[in-house]
Amino acid sequence: MLLLAADTSGKHGSIALARCEPDGACEVLEVVPLAGGTFSAQLVPQIAALLAKHNVNKQQIDAFAVASGPGSFTGLRVGLAAIKALAEVLAKPIAAVSLLEAISVAGGVEGEVIAALDAGRNETYVGEYEVVKDATMRRERLLTRQEFLDAALAKTVVTSDKVVSDAARNVALKVVEIERPRSDAIARLGWKKILTGETVSPEALDANYIRRSDAEIFSKSRS
Repeated sequence: MLLLAADTSGKHGSIALARCEPDGACEVLEVVPLAGGTFSAQLVPQIAALLAKHNVNKQQIDAFAVASGPGSFTGLRVGLAAIKALAEVLAKPIAAVSLLEAISVAGGVEGEVIAALDAGRNETYVGEYEVVKDATMRRERLLTRQEFLDAALAKTVVTSDKVVSDAARNVALKVVEIERPRSDAIARLGWKKILTGETVSPEALDANYIRRSDAEIFSKSRS
């Protein structure tokens, strides 16, 4: 079965095409990087080029996986809209994958894990997971930097952001610093979700922003 995955949550993104099996194996055929700031112009043409390169048409795609956040408000909307449209037209399942979950698994450690991303404004996106074979989420939330450090006591911090890892090491926390997961990681996690029926319909697919947009914050402050 063929799975198409997309990640437009960060400054740079990517798409991936993978061949996945009912036993859970997922062979990534190719990952195509997307330059930040131009996702809306690149995404659909790059998907078309990727499929053409592998002699695949869109009707042959069996499932989709997409990074649902947290991350850039604009970037996430572009990626989700493209996957939503394709899945709706083709009537194929979608797996929404949290970037924090991908980070927790990429750390390669078991036990209580705090996946963390810099959210700016001295805040941190935090996902608390129990990792054994896969990750089981407890909760995801936005914390101040100090709240994050307090929550991470006696746990392993996994992050792809140096500002977060430096803050954690400064208070002697155990830290695993990784490369930011790409769409191939989203594909593998998404396939596991699809096999267990953890899918979402195109109309229900939505971004996991964790933090409200500036427009929402400022609107509420004026009301």
